[in-house]
Amino acid sequence: MTDRYSGYTEFVDSRGRALLRTACLLTGDRTEAEDALQDALVKAAAKWPRINADGNPEPYVRKILYTVTIDRWRWRNRRIPEQLGSAPDRLSHRDPGHDVDQRLVVTAALARLTVRQRQVLVLRFYEDLTEAQTAHAMKCSVSTVKSQSRLALQRLRELAPELGDAFGTETIENGTEGVRA
Repeated sequence: MTDRYSGYTEFVDSRGRALLRTACLLTGDRTEAEDALQDALVKAAAKWPRINADGNPEPYVRKILYTVTIDRWRWRNRRIPEQLGSAPDRLSHRDPGHDVDQRLVVTAALARLTVRQRQVLVLRFYEDLTEAQTAHAMKCSVSTVKSQSRLALQRLRELAPELGDAFGTETIENGTEGVRA
């Protein structure tokens, strides 16, 4: 590789697993996730000198991954996957996955959500994006993010009531449930 791609291989080697985990959660299918990540990395390579100019290309590559995933979702049929592909182990302090049983329950519950609901939850709570950032990544309005989050969390509580503490709620003025910030 020429100097134009300096650091690209190292970036993929060091951050590829984390990007694949996110792609698995976004798509619900390991094979689909690998394809989406490959597409995203090809697009990132084409713009590598520009996106690596500040030495932190990951946010831009993640944005490409979100866009690729959403574009693929829009073009394929709208079936709900039967099983969520297995995501690689996560090794960060935010990982609730130290409890394998809880991870399996969350994975199974996520698989039963619609693709859009799963994507909004992954972007908001796994990737820790704001509502505005999530709306921008999903190419929808902030109100859509809010309503999809509310519906998805409500559905998760129904599918996995044992995870109720993980999805805290509070009653707001009109008496409906809301997510505790």
